[in-house]
Amino acid sequence: MFKVPLSRRSFAAGTAGLLASAAMPYPANALDGPLHDIVEGGEDLWLALDAYAFAYPLVTMEMTRRVITNVPKVEETHGPMGQLIKVREYPTASFRDVTAPNADTLYTTSFIDVGDEPWVVSVPDLDGRYALFPMLDGWTTVFAVPGKRTTGTGAQTWAITGPGWSGTLPDGMTEYKSPTSIVWLLGRIYCTGTPEDYAAVHKIQDEIKLMPLSKWGGDWTPPPGKVDPEIDMKTPVRDQVNGLDTTSFFSLFCDLMKRNPPAAADAPMLEKLAKIGIVPGQDFDASKLDAAFAKRIPQLGFAKIMLHFKASGGDIKNINGWGFTLKTGLYGTDYTQRALIAAIGLGANRPQDAVYPTSTGPGGIILNRTYQGTEKYTVTFKKGLLPPVRGFWSLTMYDKNYFFVANPLNRYSISERQDLKPNPDGSVTLYLQHASPGADKESNWLPAPPDRFILMLRLYWPDENNPSILDGSWVIPPVVKVS
Repeated sequence: MFKVPLSRRSFAAGTAGLLASAAMPYPANALDGPLHDIVEGGEDLWLALDAYAFAYPLVTMEMTRRVITNVPKVEETHGPMGQLIKVREYPTASFRDVTAPNADTLYTTSFIDVGDEPWVVSVPDLDGRYALFPMLDGWTTVFAVPGKRTTGTGAQTWAITGPGWSGTLPDGMTEYKSPTSIVWLLGRIYCTGTPEDYAAVHKIQDEIKLMPLSKWGGDWTPPPGKVDPEIDMKTPVRDQVNGLDTTSFFSLFCDLMKRNPPAAADAPMLEKLAKIGIVPGQDFDASKLDAAFAKRIPQLGFAKIMLHFKASGGDIKNINGWGFTLKTGLYGTDYTQRALIAAIGLGANRPQDAVYPTSTGPGGIILNRTYQGTEKYTVTFKKGLLPPVRGFWSLTMYDKNYFFVANPLNRYSISERQDLKPNPDGSVTLYLQHASPGADKESNWLPAPPDRFILMLRLYWPDENNPSILDGSWVIPPVVKVS
């Protein structure tokens, strides 16, 4: 997932505080906090909290767009509207810009506005290389995923059209209609990380073209980006969104809906939201929201989103200590799940494209244990049961803050590209520890820090045939402590 800067420590702490404040009991003679608002607000308050979850992804996407594009030219992971951001190499252990980086794919990404005219994306022949180019609308729905899984690896040209556009496209263009004006193109290209493969992927990135349809067919140089000094470029996006007061939050939301309309399936929700002043195509009518409890809505609304994770696990499965969800990218009317993923995993793929099982310790989050580099662990895949994928898989090692771990091999993830050595019975054991397991086992070693660590298994294009993680016929083996 391509993520904007976010401190997991502050995020977790803030979430815990919100949950505590929402659930804290109050004596009968001190109903002057959230509980008072819930009692007094009644149906309208609950409706406003539903509205907050409904709106959260669109507001988050817009605030993310503002921060990423508020630069005069492409700079690392930022770039103006309509300009391609090309990540050229994998992060090192000193990288601290985003959490949970990957060492498998190089991003080629851009925010574009297709509300006025279509934009064209041209991709060269990938010569069989795995890549995917998911397109997210303003509500965070992945509405199209051209790439090796769906359209192959030959040269392709796509036209991304807006919700109100109708017209004729040049021959050879495939149309992808975005439900909204905001589109986030979030391309990923597989790369082994060697100098030779970096050069090959850089060549592909440099041959990818992005331009308005009106400029197609000629040379076009995008104009410099416009920098708005009023946009906060330092505060994490999540904190900015959560810091909006109720009127500012819903006013921005209603303004965004004018060019980013809700889906037809949202009609029942919108009918209810009109009661509190939220109507697509119109400005927010704050007079319809009771001021007595309005100030509490952002705090309680975000707590409600995170309580979805606490109460239902956010539809997260926990198998052998690995947690993952298959409800990403496409949400339908599951508004709370959509809000949760926007809050903790913005940019998530559809499960058919990628699944990210994560393990924080033996037994996973249920037992609340942690992995420690002072111990030795293994994970063993039985013969023929390495992660079943048609793209690639990898196991990544992070420290307690979800950053790469400095180690003598400069190895941050392990996969079949390490030429893994099988056991005599054909199984494959990976060694997860701080010290080397021995020269004869280093091909299968993922170095750990001396203290706490976290594991993330990436499965890109998981096989849909048996065995598969998608239907539960393939099960992730547990991590076993051997010391």
